[in-house]
Amino acid sequence: MHPHRPQAAAGGAPGITVVVIGHDDAAHVTDAVRSALGQGPAVREVVAVDDCSTDGSAGLLARLAGTEPRLRVIRHRANSGGCGSPRNTGLDAATSPYVMFLDSDDVLPAGAVDALLGAAGAADADVTGGLCVRRELPSGREVPWQPGLYAAPRMLAHPARRPRLVHDTLCVNKLYSTAFLRAHGIRFPEGHFPYEDFVFTARVWAAVPRVALVPDRVYVWQVRRSARRLSISLDRAGLDNWQDRTRACRTAYEILLAAGQKELARAARAKFLDHELRMYVRELRLHDAEYRHAWWAHTRAFLAEYDAADWARDPVAPGRLIGRVLLASPEPRDLPRLQELAGRPARLCPPYPRAADGTPCWSADLPGVTLEPLLARPVTRLPLAVDAELRPRTRATRLRLRLHELYGLLERARPVELEIEWRHRDGGGRRVCTVPLRAAAGGGWSAETTVRPARLAALGAGAWDLRLRVRFGDGSSREVTAHACAGPGLLRRRAVPSVRHGVVLVRPYATHSGALALRVALGVRGAASVVRGRLWRLLH
Repeated sequence: MHPHRPQAAAGGAPGITVVVIGHDDAAHVTDAVRSALGQGPAVREVVAVDDCSTDGSAGLLARLAGTEPRLRVIRHRANSGGCGSPRNTGLDAATSPYVMFLDSDDVLPAGAVDALLGAAGAADADVTGGLCVRRELPSGREVPWQPGLYAAPRMLAHPARRPRLVHDTLCVNKLYSTAFLRAHGIRFPEGHFPYEDFVFTARVWAAVPRVALVPDRVYVWQVRRSARRLSISLDRAGLDNWQDRTRACRTAYEILLAAGQKELARAARAKFLDHELRMYVRELRLHDAEYRHAWWAHTRAFLAEYDAADWARDPVAPGRLIGRVLLASPEPRDLPRLQELAGRPARLCPPYPRAADGTPCWSADLPGVTLEPLLARPVTRLPLAVDAELRPRTRATRLRLRLHELYGLLERARPVELEIEWRHRDGGGRRVCTVPLRAAAGGGWSAETTVRPARLAALGAGAWDLRLRVRFGDGSSREVTAHACAGPGLLRRRAVPSVRHGVVLVRPYATHSGALALRVALGVRGAASVVRGRLWRLLH
């Protein structure tokens, strides 16, 4: 028998403790608790840990506990300053064979516990993970978190058999054997330690659990970007957030390395380059010069800890290439180009220089940052760059696109056509057309089409993203996004007459990664709401 396998209580299946933590979240905490209680009898108890709230949260929980015998409320007398201490309090109080964690502003979807518990029992697993979705509020748009890990049921006798596990640093979309956590002394960092789940998850993988993965939705991470108090992952305005994040990543790496899990440790470093570094580089130009210089210096010092093996595998992967430019440059440079490279998918924008020996390189003054490995990449993995210009007309807008050559690699692949898709960000619809690519003066290829905002408006107001697919002569293709060109007459807000809506307000803009997108508002009322929203952002 597995030494940590939870034993069933008399007359039933093993039970679960759901630990709910919260601080000053009276608006949401009871919804979180009810979502846990609503999972059914498999939830033996819910332990709600109130981290010394001052907004009435404790009273709400106490009243709910008076009507629900499965709910226990524990109140901290002083605020701990983080999420780790209240989770540890709940873990210490848990009496069930299994435990999972829930934040006060999130919810468990129906059937989550049954899906996790069934898989845990069938696989004799110490840790069972399922799909988390990020739900953007108020729109309700849902984006799966690390969906590739949870595409199909899977059992792993050792986490190293799936190094991608280190990309899922969440602690909340997993069910843990309580005995396993206690036997290995696995806890969260105490006190003020942002990104505490990075460290907790590293400690879990370092203990070599038996792992089960399921494709079921088991956690809804509710993202409120307009909230007065942003979550840690969204509040990236100050340098301290980046410093906290790098500290957590370094600690996770050291935990895995000390446990002899070298492959997982190296995967954690690669994850930092591909996820954390790219995310913050996309936003770097939003900050002032003082922040940029401090961020640049801190990041260079952090990356200096990497060794040659960390850079050797696929050195032109976007995150690694960004990191190499950072290490080669004492001061911030090429921020627009790095921003585009940090996008998803990545865009390597011109220029495309060569070193003195003809080798492709990042720039003439950084010839040591070689791009030579690009020459061996298939065209379907190249960071292709497309420029997009929107030229307004009375009822429609002309979209001009230009695909750049990349060291002669595209000419050999023969680009033939471009599939153009406008995709509603909240899943409201899509419009697709295909246009031929023609050789452009000065090199590269070009294509044109017409954008009719009223037709997009008919499918839904809100944000529309431009997605492209380049098709080549051999039948292969590559999905890309387009760089939003600025200049006279470009990215200009305008009102378009509409028989159905009276007027459609269209605002082209560049996303954080520089990609072209549109925001569409319907009618006079919709246009007024966009103006009010812009005024609110300017005043706040």
